[in-house]
Amino acid sequence: MAAGSENIAPQLAEVARTRISGATGATGLKRLSGGASQETWAFSATTGNGEIPLILRRAPGGESSKRDTAVMLETEAILIGLAEKAGVPVPPVRHVLLPADDLGHGFIMDRVEGETIARKILRDDEFASARPVMAAQCGEILARLHKIDRARLPELRVSPGASEVEQYWHTYKAHGHPHPVFELAFRWLRDNAPQNTELTLVHGDFRHGNLMIGPKGVRAVLDWELAHIGDPMEDLGWICVNSWRFGNIDNPVGGFGKREDMFAAYEAAGGGKVDPARVKFWEVLGSLKWGVMCTTMYEGFRHDGSVERATIGRRSSETEIDLLRLLAPRE
Repeated sequence: MAAGSENIAPQLAEVARTRISGATGATGLKRLSGGASQETWAFSATTGNGEIPLILRRAPGGESSKRDTAVMLETEAILIGLAEKAGVPVPPVRHVLLPADDLGHGFIMDRVEGETIARKILRDDEFASARPVMAAQCGEILARLHKIDRARLPELRVSPGASEVEQYWHTYKAHGHPHPVFELAFRWLRDNAPQNTELTLVHGDFRHGNLMIGPKGVRAVLDWELAHIGDPMEDLGWICVNSWRFGNIDNPVGGFGKREDMFAAYEAAGGGKVDPARVKFWEVLGSLKWGVMCTTMYEGFRHDGSVERATIGRRSSETEIDLLRLLAPRE
């Protein structure tokens, strides 16, 4: 039986001592607020030469459950290892939890210092030198990620454009709240879904919050739980969704850069020819997906009264504006 969230310190200290080379125990255990679906704990392994900063990424309460679109933590750890070998900046995985560790499902990885909060990354002077180079860095990182040999990948769901559209159509219809703009977007997406495209590993959630940023740019790509086999243009479109620009609408790539810089770096790094029409498809679908997710949050608010869910839920109207701008642009 896995230890509960409030009682993992003794087990974690023992795991550090027996599984982390040179470690004598663990100290400074702290639950982090980030991560909506998994537990994230910061701690340090103690050694005779100081401390090793680490992160424990664990299933809630240690108990893993199969979810339709998220990979298991053990699979996520494998993907991080493959990405590291491909030159993608990631926090190296030190240990995948075993049943004998008595901590449930999860893994331990290095703790990379930096910032994930978009407001700070896009506005603070500390990141002024990073912002002009990050679009190109993202293009290079995605090229390396998409070139990972599919034969080396663990079993992952396969979800090209048409499948993603239908998945979110069913989610949208389950809510029972009509959104005419969403209906228009679904129709456009069905008419413009990419056909017969080469499928690769995609991160699935490559955006602010999942990128650790330092003064020189991207330090690590985090949270691989939505990784799957799909259209590589998906990752390039998702980071351009207006919701991830946080007000900097003139910089389509995450509010910090231009598409042209990301595309050029992607092609220069061997990611293949960028198809802007397919990228637009995924940007439209990304905007729609976020809108549907917002309505899901509203449904949660109806049941638990969460102010946070209500705040996110009302943002569905923002995505409707974004979709109209994409589908009926003004000259």
